[in-house]
Amino acid sequence: MSAQDKLVGAAMLKRLRLSRGWSLADTARLLAETADRLGQPFDTAVMSVQRSVARWESSKSPILPGERYQLLLAHLYARDAHGQTSLGGGSDFAELLEALEHFGVGEQRLHELRTLLVRTTTDTGVGLLALLGPPTQTALTTVFADPSRLDEPLLAALRNAVSDVNTQVGSIPFVRLQLLLAPIIESCRRLLDLNIPHPLVPDLQLIAAEAYTLAGRFAFETRDDNASKALYAAATEAAGALGVPWRRAVVHMSHALVTLYSTPGLNAAKTLIDAAVRDARVGQSAAVRARAHALQAEIAARAGAEKHAKAALSLAWYDLDRDCVADPAEYSFSPGHLRGFEGITSLYIGDPSQAHDYFARSAQALVGPREQVQRAIVSTDQALARIRLGDPRTAAELLHDCIDATSETGGRVAAIRLRRARRDLRPWRRESFVADLDDHLIESLGT
Repeated sequence: MSAQDKLVGAAMLKRLRLSRGWSLADTARLLAETADRLGQPFDTAVMSVQRSVARWESSKSPILPGERYQLLLAHLYARDAHGQTSLGGGSDFAELLEALEHFGVGEQRLHELRTLLVRTTTDTGVGLLALLGPPTQTALTTVFADPSRLDEPLLAALRNAVSDVNTQVGSIPFVRLQLLLAPIIESCRRLLDLNIPHPLVPDLQLIAAEAYTLAGRFAFETRDDNASKALYAAATEAAGALGVPWRRAVVHMSHALVTLYSTPGLNAAKTLIDAAVRDARVGQSAAVRARAHALQAEIAARAGAEKHAKAALSLAWYDLDRDCVADPAEYSFSPGHLRGFEGITSLYIGDPSQAHDYFARSAQALVGPREQVQRAIVSTDQALARIRLGDPRTAAELLHDCIDATSETGGRVAAIRLRRARRDLRPWRRESFVADLDDHLIESLGT
């Protein structure tokens, strides 16, 4: 961050304030009112706050707003001039985050601010259009009336909105993410039914495929299996129309995972995984190919097909060890993810001690906000391995953390795995550590 960057950030803060028609005194008063509303009243005079605002906007030596002020500014600019919550591209909130970035605020802190505001938005039930900023909402209205007006900026805004929702997985409960995604899904559906400019059709189909896939997962997580099935069908159709096999493989894999937990037996999930492997093998992404083979290994292990499972794992590592610099899905699957699949394979057809070590290494690697759901699943499986190793007490200790993580997101797969681990603790059901675990399960998950 250079001195010039800070000056740019200061100018952006000043421009934001003036665009609202606020004086320095107005801004100070509104910040104080916001602090009161959030239960964080100031212990200093409004005049002191006004001087702070002026220092942030200084054209000579601006200073970065402190973390408390960053939060208050975020709440202040998350509402547009009409009082509507708006967090998407083109919104004042998005410009505030850009200004803070010029001041040197790190990516993690910006993510925290965004997550806090998304939580607040969905808490109050007004989040349906929060990630579609005012320019996007206006542009959509125009295009619905005249499809020939569809352009790249509008598609980019929709693509960014889908990405915004995706990055919140693990930070926001699935039921709230479903609300945020709903207007994007509806927009994609309506646009695909229109006679839009032909060159833009592939981009729209790609956005729709990604949005429908996410929505299919969210519907599954919120226990609406019929809606999930329909959304995955739409995602498969949109991805198939692209003529890019690895894109359809991604849809098949996501669909296979939810099918594994919503349909009795292994056959339905195996059919989808085999289709994913076929697409991935002729696709351009080694990372997607590795994930498809890892899923194939899990299904084989669950079926007791040891030779097939080990062969699929070997292929997964072969794919992942390749040079992925030009991989279009380079960061979608990592060694940390694959160790989790090694663990589940060992749990079914191998040594629980080895499985435990794989799970521990996987959980240690899955540290990002987007990976918290997967970490909870892996840690629950790690606890299951401890039970099979005759160590139920430390298994229960680990499960307490898994319950907390699962209750934050409402993850269905993690909850299913937790119930399975609890069943394996039945021989110790009269022990106090199991009673404590039961109390925690009932309190947090109602089960």
